[in-house]
Amino acid sequence: MLLTNATIATLKDDERYGLIEDGAIVLEGDRIAWVGPAKELPEAYDTTQTHDLGGRLVMPALIDCHTHIVFGGNRASEFELRLNGASYEEVARAGGGIVSTVTATRAASQDALLADALTRVDALVAEGVTLIEVKSGYGLDQDTELKILRVARQIAQARPVEVRTSFLGAHAVPPEYKGRPDAYIDEVCIPTLRAAHAEGLVDAVDGFCEGIAFDTGQIARVFDVAVELGLPVKLHAEQLSNIGGTQLAAIYGALSADHVEYATDADAQALAASGTVAVVLPGAFYTLRETQAPPIQSFRTHGVPMALATDCNPGSSPLTSPLLAMNMACTLFQMTPLEALLGMTAHAAAALGMPDRGRITADAQADLCVWDVQHPSELAYRIGFNPLHKRIFKGSL
Repeated sequence: MLLTNATIATLKDDERYGLIEDGAIVLEGDRIAWVGPAKELPEAYDTTQTHDLGGRLVMPALIDCHTHIVFGGNRASEFELRLNGASYEEVARAGGGIVSTVTATRAASQDALLADALTRVDALVAEGVTLIEVKSGYGLDQDTELKILRVARQIAQARPVEVRTSFLGAHAVPPEYKGRPDAYIDEVCIPTLRAAHAEGLVDAVDGFCEGIAFDTGQIARVFDVAVELGLPVKLHAEQLSNIGGTQLAAIYGALSADHVEYATDADAQALAASGTVAVVLPGAFYTLRETQAPPIQSFRTHGVPMALATDCNPGSSPLTSPLLAMNMACTLFQMTPLEALLGMTAHAAAALGMPDRGRITADAQADLCVWDVQHPSELAYRIGFNPLHKRIFKGSL
């Protein structure tokens, strides 16, 4: 299949979007076979089925590399509490927050969880997403954690989208283990990780390293099992305070450290040395009305790749718009439109350990978006506007 008459933002050039005017792309099956100026198209592809894209912009498809998209219920009442003065931490310590979603998720059937999740997945797909990371963490018991991960696998069967799963058993301490986080890690979290891995439900292992969740020593015990099982790790780190999560992620060579609002320049240096991606999540920053922004300039200075995601979840980021997430990253964190686009494509792919996604290059997977815009910076610039013309998933129009 030959795509012609397009401006192509390959993102191969991190300085200028890798733009190719009057470009062409050849797809063979689910891979990109060739990309370049149309005038340089090799003769071997002359008889390929051709699609004229009408001068539109073609970019790598978007990737949402951090979501909690499978959950029961909602937390609109807590949103109202926070607006009346309660902090996220105060809500959590009073039995709300993650624990309230755990109660609803435990009570929901697998079919109900899937039906609700698909409404959110459809919103992401409608804005050009072809790859979604889905975390567990709203079960906090073995049966429900496995149920969430099974639903995550079902999403990819029900919709034309790829799903990567992260086991987030170390998300919060459930009510039945209140005051006994170590017992929860040893008796529930680690055995459940082993069971989920045995069932083929886990692509990576995550944790929430924070004062209201787990400390570095407790997370390290979970990560040690991940290493034993041959699974990569990720970490929610330095969202509400700095207790050493980012440094821990670097020690374990984590794929990503996520949130990182309270990360320091030294943390940025550690991430750079370990090759760990910093995932920034402006939806949570916005919803919680936080004031401590991630150290974007330190990440730039030390060459830390910055990914960007919706963090879709019922409490701190009920966001299902990757385009709005890009705008938020620019307006709230002073990222550039190019940084935001890389954050939702190439760097998001790196945060999932999938280097053949996120750029338009030969041999990359043919996940593309065709946009009705003149320049890629428009995607981060406009608010409440979806200019998606066509989404191409695994080479299929």
